[in-house]
Amino acid sequence: MESDHSPRLTGVVIITLPPPDNPSLGKTITAFTLTDDRPPPSPPQEPDRPPPAHPRDLPLWLPPRNPELRFSLRRLLLGSPRAVLGFLGILLFASFLFASLYPRAVQELRDSREDRERETFVFPLFPKSGAGFSSSDDVELKLGRFVGPDEERLVASIRGGTRRDQMMPNFVRSEGVTDASAILPVTGNVNPDGLYFTSILVGTPPKRYFLDMDTGSDLTWIQCDAPCKSCGKGANALYKPKSGKIVLPKDSLCKEVQRSEGFEYCETCQQCDYEIEYADHSSSMGVLARDELHLKTTNGSLAKANVVFGCAYDQQGQLLNTLTKTDGIFGLSRSRVSLPSQLASLGVINNVVGHCLSSDATGGGYMFLGDGFLPNGGMSWIPMMSRPSNNLYHTEILEVKYGSSSLNLGGQNSGLGRIVFDTGSSYTYFSKQAYSNLVNSLRSVASMGLIQDQSDDTLPVCWQAEFPIRSVADVKHIFKTLTLQFGSEWWILSTKFHIPPEGYLILSNKGNVCLGILDGSRVLDGSTSILGDISLRGKLVVYDNVNQRVGWIRSDCVKPGRSQKHPFM
Repeated sequence: MESDHSPRLTGVVIITLPPPDNPSLGKTITAFTLTDDRPPPSPPQEPDRPPPAHPRDLPLWLPPRNPELRFSLRRLLLGSPRAVLGFLGILLFASFLFASLYPRAVQELRDSREDRERETFVFPLFPKSGAGFSSSDDVELKLGRFVGPDEERLVASIRGGTRRDQMMPNFVRSEGVTDASAILPVTGNVNPDGLYFTSILVGTPPKRYFLDMDTGSDLTWIQCDAPCKSCGKGANALYKPKSGKIVLPKDSLCKEVQRSEGFEYCETCQQCDYEIEYADHSSSMGVLARDELHLKTTNGSLAKANVVFGCAYDQQGQLLNTLTKTDGIFGLSRSRVSLPSQLASLGVINNVVGHCLSSDATGGGYMFLGDGFLPNGGMSWIPMMSRPSNNLYHTEILEVKYGSSSLNLGGQNSGLGRIVFDTGSSYTYFSKQAYSNLVNSLRSVASMGLIQDQSDDTLPVCWQAEFPIRSVADVKHIFKTLTLQFGSEWWILSTKFHIPPEGYLILSNKGNVCLGILDGSRVLDGSTSILGDISLRGKLVVYDNVNQRVGWIRSDCVKPGRSQKHPFM
């Protein structure tokens, strides 16, 4: 080219063709540019902003204008695989860390539509005052299970509100015993407040009933006029089922209650009978009914759901003593027939139950159904046992310590023990070995001026002080904290449930301080511990049946906090 304005080379083309015998090597192409004129230099000025391009006119990838930057980026991506792997590792670690801190955020992305449609319900809790037991002989221990109804106690038929005063026909009599058990180790009241209960609205028009909150019970039942054969005083008028409200045996929840090996389905039966029998020889008998449950939502509106519960017309034994201020039991277990499970199957809530029992002398607190009041952080979580022998909130425990002294759990598997969270029990139960070790460790309090008072039969172990005791706070410095260890055997990595002295001591009517932990050798299999109300106070405890875990956090239990949704980062 002879012109004064010779073309200027601004790029180079390098084409590497693969050899014929190895086409897998590929080829490399680098773009180039030729130009015939050189633009005149101009002073730097603010370039005009071009109008926004239509998305379809934009290239899929724009190369950097700076060749050095292009070279550096290419060297990073192609020449430094370790850097790429390290960068990807940081991203994976950050994602894992976020998922660990906020596991619900991932779930919320999957179920955002369902979460928006489901509600959370809050129930106030009231202490049942004035019903305390005077001696340890009155402490109730109830190990309940569904059994085949006693035909001599059955009300023949309550459909339509009628009763035939004769025994049920033979085809109704079932000798089957279901293996779905409702374990109710009820021990009366936690002095001075007693059991905790809440209220629900049932029927049309809705009527209020007070029910004991019980995470260890499957079936919710209300004393009813079917007519009633043997009922406690109760707090309200008996529930009277209307025609068409009685559940038939073909109902799936009836089969859930009555399921047992060898149980025969009764096609001609007109009602679903049940009986719950307890270890103290008390019992509750009735039929299943289905009626409207009215729930107040967090925004103040009322929601209605048709649920199945027990219409209990025959209570026997010490159970009658607990029905002076309440009308029945609120079953909150993992069973399909429990109210939380029913509401979750209807799409009303996510299957999450929470309660917060106040540690104040006045008692009270709250419970909730649904996941709308889960704290945003700070919860301690442990997994539920995936295949429990029953519907209780079971989990494995590694160790129990009184101060720094380890208590023998007496477990059958390498020292591992099992523990149940149960609001149906007023007191806490340890296995025989752990209880014996604890009592021996507490002998040291004698050196601090506490002498065991054998004449005080409020509980098996009570101490009298050399000075007047006005409250547990006056002597809690003499006792040590109980620590329950879950999860990892490494102490620093494990999850711990701390029970301060006020979580296992009560004040008796004689002014003594008594041990609110009892011998559980006759409860369940004898090696399972039970955390009752006395040790659950002062904590928000959550049973997350969606993720199969139990969690807790310290709380004053005055008012629930609304959960804040975390965006996924």
